[in-house]
Amino acid sequence: MRPLFGPTMKTDREGRRRIYSDPDFRAAFKKDSVASARNPLAGWMERAVISLSPGQEANEERPLVDVAAEQGVTPIDLALDLSLKSDFGARFRFPVVNFDEEEVEELLRDPNMLVALSDAGAHASQLCDACYSTHLLGHWVREKGVLELERAIHMLTLRPAEVFGIMDRGLLAVGRPADIVTFDPDTVKAGSLRRVRDLPGGADRLVADAVGIAAVVVNGTVIRQNGEDRENGNRFPGRLLRGGAAA
Repeated sequence: MRPLFGPTMKTDREGRRRIYSDPDFRAAFKKDSVASARNPLAGWMERAVISLSPGQEANEERPLVDVAAEQGVTPIDLALDLSLKSDFGARFRFPVVNFDEEEVEELLRDPNMLVALSDAGAHASQLCDACYSTHLLGHWVREKGVLELERAIHMLTLRPAEVFGIMDRGLLAVGRPADIVTFDPDTVKAGSLRRVRDLPGGADRLVADAVGIAAVVVNGTVIRQNGEDRENGNRFPGRLLRGGAAA
């Protein structure tokens, strides 16, 4: 957390309203958000998207800078105003790292690269990195042509299994568990991010539907087909892994 926001964490909602409305706080926030070598994560507003805007839903999934330009205000002022008008219900999303596609392309071409990273378990309402696999296949393979399909599949299957010591996964072979995902190379992609409220207490999370996936098979049992769950009675084919082997 930036030190500037320390006081907002020590006050109530009315206190935060006063802080967000304070011209001095806004000026300091704008100064603090200028990107520099010492503060590379600043400049976030250039990459920010309005992900939730109660009462102004037309702004959702639009770049913050675009909406700010239309309204003749700075992105910082718009973000704070939207937060105030929505009683702090507005949400914003922006990439922290790996947003430069030329740099990401260089990383993906490195033979030592291991794809997959997610902190979504702790921040389900802020992140949805579970779609990295369909994004890799749709964007980096089909659209950009950076990776061959076979290479991408290896990066998603055998490569992580070997790195993490999951001894009998990642390869289709006689005697191994049949964990299979079938997909259409011409249509596979990550769907648009959307927010759902299905967690305990009505809490929200971000999801991205998988597009172009025909079937998902776990240990030889089809659990999902053509976008719908398959009824398998009380069968739960997945197994907990301990030390690289099924428990």
